[in-house]
Amino acid sequence: MTFRPKLVALDVDGTLVDGTNTFSPATADAVRRVVDAGIPVVISTGRAVPGAFEVCDRLELPDGLAVCSNGAVLIGYRPVEVIHAVTFDASEAVKRVLTAVPDAFVAVEEIGVGYRVNQPFPSGEIAGTITVEDTESLISEPVTRVIIRAPSHNPQEFHELVEGLGLTETNYYIGYTAWLDIAPLGISKASGLERVADRLGVDPADVLAVGDGFNDVEMLRWAGRGVAMGHGPDALKEAADAVTGSVFEDGLATELAQYV
Repeated sequence: MTFRPKLVALDVDGTLVDGTNTFSPATADAVRRVVDAGIPVVISTGRAVPGAFEVCDRLELPDGLAVCSNGAVLIGYRPVEVIHAVTFDASEAVKRVLTAVPDAFVAVEEIGVGYRVNQPFPSGEIAGTITVEDTESLISEPVTRVIIRAPSHNPQEFHELVEGLGLTETNYYIGYTAWLDIAPLGISKASGLERVADRLGVDPADVLAVGDGFNDVEMLRWAGRGVAMGHGPDALKEAADAVTGSVFEDGLATELAQYV
């Protein structure tokens, strides 16, 4: 392969770690070898700041940048500082979803802290400091990110329901479960990485991006080489330049081994 990245952008859940938030030894070693080769590694995740930094810390990444909250927040770390954040009025989108799913769980991000929620989420699904408030309070001011969770709904049913709500004034992503991430219009991991690339002086054509979910589609299209994990959805694989193995097959390690 003649392509050699000057920047590596990595999704976290389902790419770097499995469902138990565990790195395989092969994946952790592959990332460290990329860093040792002098290639910057940037975490690009739907996770909020605490969750993103936790991954950077566990991988012992050198001081750098991370894209959080699906591109709405860009941080520098050691020390953690918010470099850029985009907020939006999520009130109409949230009301529209709650009209269709009145019992849904709603969380809005508090940057660097955790979430404010309308009711406690299922254990382990969100991290940081969690504060319970009424829904009107949650959406009374602009936010960087909203999560809506409907545990009582079938994922496919929830997907179809959300698709029919016409949330055209936002950028939204549906997860593997009945999980909806709502972001500002035009914001994605790709827009966050564009800022990173500008700051580092790297052309998008020289970026390797690897991910496994619907929220990685823009990132894979933007990067010079976009790679989908083997367990990812068909829409992601169609957007990718290549498909590697699943997270259970150390697919990320296989891809990174080509460059170091």
